[in-house]
Amino acid sequence: MSKATRIRVGEGSSTPYDVVIGRDLLRELPGLLGPHVERVLVVHPGTLRTLAQAVHDELARQGCSAFIVEVPDAEEAKSALVASSLWSFLGQSGFTRSDAIVGIGGGSVTDLAGFVAATWLRGIAVVHVPTTVLAMADAAVGGKTGINTAEGKNLVGAFHPPAGVLCDLGTLDTLASDDFISGMAEVIKCGFIADPAILELVEQDPQGAGHSKGPAVRELIERSIRVKARVVTEDLRESSVREILNYGHTFAHAIEQVEGYSWRHGAAVSVGMVYAAELARAAGRLDDAVVARHRSILASVGLPTSYRGDRWPELYEVMKRDKKTRGSLLRFVVLDGVAAPTRLEGPDLSLMVTAYERVSSDIPLR
Repeated sequence: MSKATRIRVGEGSSTPYDVVIGRDLLRELPGLLGPHVERVLVVHPGTLRTLAQAVHDELARQGCSAFIVEVPDAEEAKSALVASSLWSFLGQSGFTRSDAIVGIGGGSVTDLAGFVAATWLRGIAVVHVPTTVLAMADAAVGGKTGINTAEGKNLVGAFHPPAGVLCDLGTLDTLASDDFISGMAEVIKCGFIADPAILELVEQDPQGAGHSKGPAVRELIERSIRVKARVVTEDLRESSVREILNYGHTFAHAIEQVEGYSWRHGAAVSVGMVYAAELARAAGRLDDAVVARHRSILASVGLPTSYRGDRWPELYEVMKRDKKTRGSLLRFVVLDGVAAPTRLEGPDLSLMVTAYERVSSDIPLR
């Protein structure tokens, strides 16, 4: 058994925490929760009942009163209705500020668990146990929580740093191939915005980057978490530099909403990064080679790089409600080069349409 890696997030702040990465890590969980927690609510989707029961049993063995609640999987979990049901359970079970929540699952479940923890009694402890590449590389780290509304994704939320994050790579071994590959979009994103070594590792062995036992997968996930840890530590509440972590997400979130959340988040982010690259090229900010590198790296692991060409009005309306928008001013994270992220504020509509046409040029209407 290889030694666990610990990455510190928020060092120097009032709420620092560790991300623990490795295999067979269940015994680390009570230590992340701390010594004084009495009650723990374990939140999980139906597909992870066995793991949730194992977490419950470990917590009980350590003397905690543990409870289990099953929630829907994927974006269906991130609703006010589901959050309200968890608040009711916490109230009926007598949870106080010294108690905690453990969120087990993909990014949707960790977003939900974090939001419920942030809002119950104005904040109780939460530990995330992400079980997808997407959640390990992005959703579970950083303290951003949220639920969706009919008007858009993650429009209701709170910043609430977890007490810890437990990334047991063994949970990836049973992950469906499409879900694993979807998560690689967030890893590759970290390569484009901050760590070119990630891109080089994927280019050297794209097939190995597409499954849990690939030789570089642990390094890829660790590198992406280190990128996020550095950015989050510098900007805990997304007031400045942290926005770079949203590279590709403005267009991606629009795709997700227009498609009724039938697209995997990573697939949408992949197309969103190509759109952002094309937008930067149209604005004279990015050269052809880097745009082409976006397409080649993403496609090499099986991620989409194009989107249908008949949805611009709907996509544009959704993008105008993006969290980065200020008043009527649309703002995009773009690149001036690899590992050189910046913002493009209020781009001319013609540039946005040009980027859309380039992203959708090889996709027929359907």
